[in-house]
Amino acid sequence: MLFYRGLLPYIPLLFILLTVSCGQAEEQRQDREPESRVLNFTTTVSFEESGAEPVSSIRAAVADTDHTRSEGLMNVHDLPPDAGMLFIFDGEEPRSFWMANTPLSLDIIYVNSDFEIVRIHRNTPPYSHESIESEVPAKYVVEVNAGYTMRHDIREGMTISIGD
Repeated sequence: MLFYRGLLPYIPLLFILLTVSCGQAEEQRQDREPESRVLNFTTTVSFEESGAEPVSSIRAAVADTDHTRSEGLMNVHDLPPDAGMLFIFDGEEPRSFWMANTPLSLDIIYVNSDFEIVRIHRNTPPYSHESIESEVPAKYVVEVNAGYTMRHDIREGMTISIGD
């Protein structure tokens, strides 16, 4: 009992130290939040009806290496309305994406080697670990802001063209 009575004068000091320590831990957690990435848009992707003029076009950042494809739009907090990302793969096979560490809701457009849109997933949930599958072989994938495909009437069966 004498031991606890000797601690009584130090309780306010312990409380202050604990409060400051918790505040610093929260600041450190916030400091570790990844900074928003800025993309370099180096090409364009146009969406077209077969043999017709483009319905719309976006500026696109290109992901054509294992590293850039795996990074995708992770930690990108601001994507201009006329921009997106073009993923280019070496071969054509069923593809699967997920939204882990991606703070934006996106439309994901799967495209085969003939540049035909074979699958569109609209309004994907941010930060989701759910697998978003093409269900059919795809060589290219285009990611745009959620709602883009509806606003521009982009549908499966349309084609894309890639240009500088």
